[in-house]
Amino acid sequence: METLTLFLFCFVLILFISLGFPIVVALFTGLVIFFIYGFYQHFSFAQILQMCIDGIKEAGNIIITMLIIGILTAMWRASGTISMIIVYAGYFIKPSIFLFMSFLLNCIVSFLLGTSFGTAATMGVICATMASTMDIPVVLAGGAVLSGVFFGDRCSPLSTSAILVSEVTHSDLYVNIKNMFKTAIVPFVVTSLLFLVIGFVTPHKSINMDLRVIFGKEFNLAWFLLIPAVLILGLSAFRVKVKCAMIASIFSAIPICLFFQHIGIVELCKIALFGFKASNGEVGKMLNGGGLLSMINVVFVLCISSSYSGFFQKTQLLSKLKAGIKRLSEKITNFGALVATSFLASAIACNQTLAIILTNQLCKDLEKDNSKMAINLENSVVMIAGLIPWSIAGAVPLASIGAPLSSLFFGFYLYLIPLWRLIVELFNKNKKNNLE
Repeated sequence: METLTLFLFCFVLILFISLGFPIVVALFTGLVIFFIYGFYQHFSFAQILQMCIDGIKEAGNIIITMLIIGILTAMWRASGTISMIIVYAGYFIKPSIFLFMSFLLNCIVSFLLGTSFGTAATMGVICATMASTMDIPVVLAGGAVLSGVFFGDRCSPLSTSAILVSEVTHSDLYVNIKNMFKTAIVPFVVTSLLFLVIGFVTPHKSINMDLRVIFGKEFNLAWFLLIPAVLILGLSAFRVKVKCAMIASIFSAIPICLFFQHIGIVELCKIALFGFKASNGEVGKMLNGGGLLSMINVVFVLCISSSYSGFFQKTQLLSKLKAGIKRLSEKITNFGALVATSFLASAIACNQTLAIILTNQLCKDLEKDNSKMAINLENSVVMIAGLIPWSIAGAVPLASIGAPLSSLFFGFYLYLIPLWRLIVELFNKNKKNNLE
């Protein structure tokens, strides 16, 4: 029955996603399947519902954080903070090192914003536009952008995936970020070198795109528009709680919106709720979005995914699969088994949030150290989710910049992170075996 239930769950998810149904509908249908399994196991409706509620309660903190992020991104858009980040970043894009700078600039912007989708829709769109103008293949630009946006999606203190990992593993976010930087050094350097080499051998032509003029059509631009971003980085450096740092950043953006961008209080409240909408169409293509309501779909996905977590903890649905993963870990290390599980979970889930929760559920018994489990998840499923062609994790950023799915082959950073970690773990295992 367990095998049949899991097979039916996988089939429904893949079928619904392939038919274009919203991910929330697919996940809710999966929840119905699990309810039926619970009835088969003689659990009452009230008991199953309580399991789901318990799972959602555990995600309460991150749900609140996500809603705050929605307001934060709207304020950064309305105040001109994101525009100034992009304007200053644009000065460093040169034709001969375009791919490398695209990777690096998307790394910086994604670290500041904490979102792969938001970065791709802003800095990513600009890089793709420049690539087209320079006659640089968009498939290469897509790989550079995708690599960059996942840098911050993995290790930014504002990243919902980083916050989710810290919550499900009960680990410290800032300790996780420190470990993420350490384990990313080699993949980051190798990715940079690859884009430098490819960039030098790729034919191109020069362009002249003045980003200050483009964004100046919508905003009054000045250096102090960066204050909300600088503030959140500064507070994070002093390990201030993420929610407090984000709220402080929001309040720092409000006077900029009111007195420098001349946005009324009523309009600002609407922006916080519904998101920013530029009056200039060219700017709007890059900056429209954000707002509390923009996170509702993500919150629904997280709630349903978290209800799965509560259900899995109280039933034996995953017990046989966990046993198989344990046996696999003895052959290819705990991290190797986690990588294999990540591919399976990401392929089934079609989104990063559920993939993280499923992988943690299946593999959490492999590692007792919460911080190590957190970094293992960051080095595996967080990256691998973006490599699955039918998952929204990688497909949405590429679609937003107009790059083909074949750009996944050039998303070097996404597979160098798990590959490098796997090499290190296998080396350590062989070293330990030789000593014994």
